[in-house]
Amino acid sequence: MIRYALSCDSGHSFESWFPSSDSYDEQVRAGLVTCPFCDSAKVAKQIMAPSLGRTATLAAPVEAPASPPPAEAPVSLVSEPERHLRAMLRALHEHVARTADHVGENFATEARRMHYGEIEHRAIYGEASLTEARSLLEEGIAVQPLPVLPDDRN
Repeated sequence: MIRYALSCDSGHSFESWFPSSDSYDEQVRAGLVTCPFCDSAKVAKQIMAPSLGRTATLAAPVEAPASPPPAEAPVSLVSEPERHLRAMLRALHEHVARTADHVGENFATEARRMHYGEIEHRAIYGEASLTEARSLLEEGIAVQPLPVLPDDRN
């Protein structure tokens, strides 16, 4: 994955990830890369310093200075629309946790039992493999995946 610092023709700066440089070029040509602030498709790469990983052969860690640096306003690398989306996803997860029963890895079994009238219908959530979810859908059992919270992937 490649992270590019981008800017639009209105001067907004933002970042985006792409599988490859070629993928970025293809998406720009197709008009799929747009500014999250003004929706302009006229975007260009900005100059970026490369991000280098650490190795085990690094020198001893540098000690912190005796006095802390002056306080500065926090810098967020996440755009306002992204923060809003993350807040909505967290609220969705909290709502599901409050209003449904967590059945864990028994999700597919419980969903089938409810669908075929073996147990009373109720709101449930849990884990299912892609194969299990497809099987449920093929049987006519309505399921909906919950989007993964961005914080859970880091």
